[in-house]
Amino acid sequence: MTSQVTVGLDGSPESTAAARWAAYEAELRSASLDLVHAEEWLENPPLPVATTEERRHWAEGILRDRADELRREHPSLEISTRRVGGLPSLALASAAKDSDMLVLGSRGLGSIAGFLVGSTGAATIAETERPVVLVRSADNTGTRAVRDRDRGPVVAGIDIHRPCDRLLAFAFEEAAHRACPLIVVHGWSPPPILSYAPILDPGVQSEMAHGIGMAMDEILSPWQEKFPSVAVEPRVIIGQAAIQILDAATGAALVIVGRRIRHSAYGTHIGPIAHAVMHHAAAPVAVVAHE
Repeated sequence: MTSQVTVGLDGSPESTAAARWAAYEAELRSASLDLVHAEEWLENPPLPVATTEERRHWAEGILRDRADELRREHPSLEISTRRVGGLPSLALASAAKDSDMLVLGSRGLGSIAGFLVGSTGAATIAETERPVVLVRSADNTGTRAVRDRDRGPVVAGIDIHRPCDRLLAFAFEEAAHRACPLIVVHGWSPPPILSYAPILDPGVQSEMAHGIGMAMDEILSPWQEKFPSVAVEPRVIIGQAAIQILDAATGAALVIVGRRIRHSAYGTHIGPIAHAVMHHAAAPVAVVAHE
């Protein structure tokens, strides 16, 4: 399969930032870049587009202008454009089914409120098993919020009690492509029944941390052998996992979290840790689906 990065475009500054990040990512992977516009992507388009013909011209103009800009910035990059119809989340998921990843924009709400993923972005994440990367915009021009951090580390949050091979494969590949360190974070809390154990025996908590650290090393060992050039820093930290991942993500080039694949139409498809990181990390956030 030819390596490809797909990005969703809707004419917003956020999608422009996503396209610029995706072009950089495609070059790292020696991949092609596929610019996709899904009809009805915006509930309220920035331009009045009353007729089908006007909508077509508007969408084609977005794709053409962004492709022209990216070709000037990345002359060796193979870039294609296309329009897809149907429910946006399903259309984007289908468009990216053979891609390495799907890249979407995410709107900022402020330092406290964080970022707004949006209903289409959240629905798309739930519809695809491909990694989805959410990219922030620093301003209304579509400048990537963390362009100066492209050389920062890759940060991955894992749960050592669940299968995480897909997430680690993606994380190690990203770190290898970027020639940067990989920080792997597992946040944990002692079981409530042991909440007083450290008072009774100060060594209990240390023993638990040591055991979890050994489990982390065992999980990472085969990946370190497969990617010997990647410098790995495992972090086993007491505290809420989302908070520990966000703390490690300061200055990161990319933050990676997982979501369990749910085949039922009911229930949440994005867990609380992934949800918190998606909404509060300033760096691009990759959500990797796994069983």
